[in-house]
Amino acid sequence: MNFWFVENHSPNVKFSMRVIEHLYTGKSEFQKIDVLQTAEFGRVLTLDGYVMVTEKDEFIYHDMITHVPMATNPDIKKILVIGAGDGGTVRELTKYDRIEHIDMVEIDEMVVDVCKEFIPQTASKLDDPRVHLHFEDGLKFVRSHENEYDLIIVDSTDPFGPGEGLFTREFYGNCYKALKEDGILVNQHESPFYEEDALGMQRAHKRITGFFPVCKVYQVHIPTYPSGHWLFGFASKKFDPINDLNADAWNQLGLQTKYYNTDIHVGSFALPNYVKEQLEDVE
Repeated sequence: MNFWFVENHSPNVKFSMRVIEHLYTGKSEFQKIDVLQTAEFGRVLTLDGYVMVTEKDEFIYHDMITHVPMATNPDIKKILVIGAGDGGTVRELTKYDRIEHIDMVEIDEMVVDVCKEFIPQTASKLDDPRVHLHFEDGLKFVRSHENEYDLIIVDSTDPFGPGEGLFTREFYGNCYKALKEDGILVNQHESPFYEEDALGMQRAHKRITGFFPVCKVYQVHIPTYPSGHWLFGFASKKFDPINDLNADAWNQLGLQTKYYNTDIHVGSFALPNYVKEQLEDVE
């Protein structure tokens, strides 16, 4: 059998990978969920036909969405993670002994259940006693919290479907209120490369800059995401991700990471000119 998974990365570009076995398919009240065993990328989670996680490259995304803020402020203790149903972001956070409490808000409980069964590589730490799972709308959850979190990580799907509300001005304003006076917000910021993705990135960036005095963007290469060129947003009430990085303190923790290190932390904020121009257009 020669079975290929195909995802549209733009109206004119498709990405495909050879599938060995279709391990799971199901439909929640929010979306279609599939797990594929592929020849190159191991097990792959797709939602509504879009790749969310692969066993081969998930470490890149999860390292960079978590360790950049954690290395910037060594005193982070209480965290809100919105989305992240695969569990990879929580897995990385639980490496820090100093973290006392993690609220993870995922709208679709079925995603978590499927990942626990089929992709334990990412879901292995969801049972950590510091982790508190909430199966509800992240937009509604964050409204009811104020001056509570040191860090909010928005590990959401793309700005349509179940994740659409996590890209609005109201949502970012509520995140600002839910953070303490020195709080940090990190979000997946889409890709700058294809036109549709770039427009979504610019909209999100404009909305975030309206609330936070410190707003930076950093980049990473993720092979299975559209174009491979992916961005994260770093917004803070106080901390600058480069000037406030204490590389020696983070390195002394001795954490094992496959992608993140303090050199790449600094380097990831050096953006190509075309991305700088896109960001300047919305400021």
